[in-house]
Amino acid sequence: MEILARAKINWSLNVVGQRADGYHLLDSVMQPLALADVLTIEKSSDLSLTIAGADELQADESNLVLRAAKALQQAGKGQWGAALRLEKRIPMGAGLGGGSADAAAALKGLNCFWGLHYSLDELCEIGVKLGADVPFCLHDAPRRAQGIGEKLTEIPCKRTYPLVLVQPCRALSTRDVFQAYHQSTVEPADTKGVIAALEMGDLDRMDACARNELETVSLAMLPQIQEAKDALKALGAGMARMTGSGSVVFGAFEERAWAQKAYAQLKERYAGCILTETAL
Repeated sequence: MEILARAKINWSLNVVGQRADGYHLLDSVMQPLALADVLTIEKSSDLSLTIAGADELQADESNLVLRAAKALQQAGKGQWGAALRLEKRIPMGAGLGGGSADAAAALKGLNCFWGLHYSLDELCEIGVKLGADVPFCLHDAPRRAQGIGEKLTEIPCKRTYPLVLVQPCRALSTRDVFQAYHQSTVEPADTKGVIAALEMGDLDRMDACARNELETVSLAMLPQIQEAKDALKALGAGMARMTGSGSVVFGAFEERAWAQKAYAQLKERYAGCILTETAL
């Protein structure tokens, strides 16, 4: 069995509160991408994981794929085996949700592979304990995500956008970004406007309404993020924003030819540069 674990972008991200246990309450509009890791599942009496394409990622108990598999075993009260192979294509420490996508792929794939027949809602209950973006990645479609990521609302979306992704600098610590956020004042996104722009396919309106509240503090920590945004806009992007807690910046284009031209130039400047598109 082979499953795609698709990356995501945050069109907008507002921080709306914090629970007593430290989890932040978010209000975000997200969409999956064509860019994806690939998880392969084969029969085995034991549970194992191998990884290709990311030497720095460990195939141990800390890996979200194995954590998802064991959470599913625990929920089903069984010790089923599988040989898992993860091919990494999504940059790490990027705000693209790669780890969450991998966990979601493991939950979906092994639910079928082991014949457990859990519903999507039941998988989301397991997944949210692994990461805030896992429920979104399980739905794998444009959604408004609220709470700690478990409250998902469908967004009708009529088109896809070509994207150029740029990772201009080292990964940011999510903890450091949130600490800086709490010491600052930032302008929130117009979430209803972002949803309307996504429904209508209006990139100009998206640019006017979309904000990532974590972006402002991240810019102060790593000015290269602003430089990447400026470069994307200068090359024709209708909008450019940091996704998640960074450090990847995405530029959304009206036409694929424009995105291809921008990519051809930016890949000479940035080692971390990817041409992709949003997905429905």
